[in-house]
Amino acid sequence: MQNPPHVTWRTYADVMTRSARPTERLLQVAKHGTRRQQYSASTKRALVEVATEHFATEGYAGTSLDTIVAGARVTKGALYHHFSGKHAVFEAVFEEVEAGAARQITAALEDSRDPWTKAMAGLQAFLEVVQEPTYQRIVIQQGPAILGYERFREQEERSTFGIVQDIVRSVLESSTYELDDAMVETFSRIFFGAMSAAGESVSTAEDPRLASDRVEAAIGFLLTGIRTLAEQGVSVPDPAPAPDA
Repeated sequence: MQNPPHVTWRTYADVMTRSARPTERLLQVAKHGTRRQQYSASTKRALVEVATEHFATEGYAGTSLDTIVAGARVTKGALYHHFSGKHAVFEAVFEEVEAGAARQITAALEDSRDPWTKAMAGLQAFLEVVQEPTYQRIVIQQGPAILGYERFREQEERSTFGIVQDIVRSVLESSTYELDDAMVETFSRIFFGAMSAAGESVSTAEDPRLASDRVEAAIGFLLTGIRTLAEQGVSVPDPAPAPDA
């Protein structure tokens, strides 16, 4: 019978280190994903970034899938692994541009505590966004035509509408108005519609800066009016009941 091997602290430490490596590997995978997953994510990100640049400069019709994969330095098979075609690529680009706009507007609200000041800060940030060439070309000019009006509104309401709704809600809740959720939703949609229309007018104006200043003054006037009425105790009338059939 052979004697058991002599176990030293060094060999014990080596055994424990080797046994810990699989656990460490699992933790790394859980945190960062596998190398294949990381590569896949970076490939998709590259495709979206290149497509954004070309959609913004050459437009949807002037951009081919060959141009996108060449710019991202991947194969067309890699593109089809992530997207069903050019329309799906555009939708991903639209979502990314809108998400970036939402982050920009949200960041502008962080230093504002007063709801009325926050509303104006959000308006100013939105007007800055709609003057950016990439946002103008992809969201305002091409979005409705490529996605279709219903899909365009659905995507838009997932990002910027939520911000507008929060702003409107905070303004109304800080006032003397006592409104139910349905009326707050109505106010939000009206304000959002005005903001969207204003954004389109700014993006297509010969002098976007002047148009932006006019919009800011007009909506600021409306907000001041709402605030003044609230401070005077003027209430929002309840909707009239529907007449009996």
